[in-house]
Amino acid sequence: MPLSLYARTTDGRPVTAQIWGYKMSDTRHTKVLIIGSGPAGYTAGVYAARAMLEPVLVQGIEPGGQLTTTTEVENYPGFTEVQGPDLMIKMQEHASAMGCDIIGDIITSLDTTKRPFVAVGDSGMVYTADAVILATGARAKWLGLETEEKFKGFGVSACATCDGFFYRGQEIVVIGGGNTAVEEALFLTNFASKVTLVHRRDELRAEKILIDRLMKNDKIEPLWFHELEEVYGTDSPLGVEGIKVKHTKSGEITDIPCKGVFVAIGHAPANELVKDTLELHNGGYVSVKPGTTETSVPGVFAAGDLTDHKYRQAVTSAGMGCMAALDAERFLAEQE
Repeated sequence: MPLSLYARTTDGRPVTAQIWGYKMSDTRHTKVLIIGSGPAGYTAGVYAARAMLEPVLVQGIEPGGQLTTTTEVENYPGFTEVQGPDLMIKMQEHASAMGCDIIGDIITSLDTTKRPFVAVGDSGMVYTADAVILATGARAKWLGLETEEKFKGFGVSACATCDGFFYRGQEIVVIGGGNTAVEEALFLTNFASKVTLVHRRDELRAEKILIDRLMKNDKIEPLWFHELEEVYGTDSPLGVEGIKVKHTKSGEITDIPCKGVFVAIGHAPANELVKDTLELHNGGYVSVKPGTTETSVPGVFAAGDLTDHKYRQAVTSAGMGCMAALDAERFLAEQE
């Protein structure tokens, strides 16, 4: 594999003159193009390579996906505890060892109207493929506060099922008012001594059955008409000690001691490449046929958080990556 020349300019944009040894005018064809490099993408790379499909995997803007912003991972089979970035490095190395060609580029456009499919990279590289596996994932929505960013992975999280275990017996806070927030708050009562649900209105947007469960739970205390103003804590080691919230009407600031802050204002699937060409559901997730990873376009498959609005776990994403590679192998065999 050629050495990476991938770099970024001072404003964060990728250098486009040359990436992984390819010139801007190059075109690269592959049987299977995998777009995305989280658990779904790398697992698809392992299986597609083992099927002798010689897959090309384009990592995207965040190589490794959401797990690269997670610290301890204790719910991935085979690892009682592993750092999120380390787990993704192992997955990348595994896919590469199997023969998957991993490229540090960003796909900026994808034409699914004809075969072979055509994808254009930010490097200028044009990728053509007989089948495409989409594994671009989803991104948690954040509030955009500086202190929120500072403590991400060190007390600030967007995944209760990923990180709730670390707050056994602690007081924690959930920010939000929809299904995601209520589900996270209910789940976190399995670990926390108290959960404060901070919402900027006085009524929740969640399903009634979830609201009923929340209101009956003695561990949960709703805080109405408030919004997160600041997260504060220690610098060495980095950790959350509490938050400051502002009353949306009076502007009064209230201090809430806590060890964990879960921002639960929803997720946004990274569907920019296909939002106008593939069938979507549940607010932008790519639709797949039940029991498969087949999208509305034959030869295009979707796996992981891009299509999964319900589970959003590394292990389920990896499973779907396996399914996508097997589906692609079957599709290509039928074409031949």
